[in-house]
Amino acid sequence: MIGSWEPRPRHWMSFVARRRAARPFARAVERQLAELGMQGVRFQVQLSAAELGPRGADRAELHVSANPGVDPAPVAATASGGELSRIALAIRIAARAGGGPSTLLLDEVDAGVGGRTARVVGEKLRELSAGAQVLCITHLPQIASLADVHFRVEKDSGEPVTTSVERLEGEAVTEELARMLGGDASDEAALQHAQSLRAS
Repeated sequence: MIGSWEPRPRHWMSFVARRRAARPFARAVERQLAELGMQGVRFQVQLSAAELGPRGADRAELHVSANPGVDPAPVAATASGGELSRIALAIRIAARAGGGPSTLLLDEVDAGVGGRTARVVGEKLRELSAGAQVLCITHLPQIASLADVHFRVEKDSGEPVTTSVERLEGEAVTEELARMLGGDASDEAALQHAQSLRAS
């Protein structure tokens, strides 16, 4: 027998699998971002070798370009607050296509967005909730109105600081949405707007 065959190390096989998955995953993220109001964005997953550890022998870095003619650069260095929120949500949705955790906790994924984009973010969150339990902290009524279950979280800045969580149902949900819209329980216009958000 001339020469000998040695099997590839497992971490090398993992690196090859990640390289194959990187491009279709990036395209899936781009499609989600387009629906979230970031048309024309370019998203890349750049893999590089790393010391073998619990997560393999490679390192993944996410790059994005939100403007034509600008080369993709690391997300952390180039994306604004609103863009970061939408990128995080798009990644979550794209990652769910291949399975994922049964519970997702999203803290202010709506930061820096508003108007129609906020509504689309809410619809995407509801899409995510079809296959997982989604716990979302939001300050936007467009998003909160789409939830199946509502909780109000309040912090008391006494000594010591305490936090209370109250489940809201029925008219209490409408009143809270009206408050989020800038009104209160006696503001008829805000209440009507809150009711329309819940109905849509």
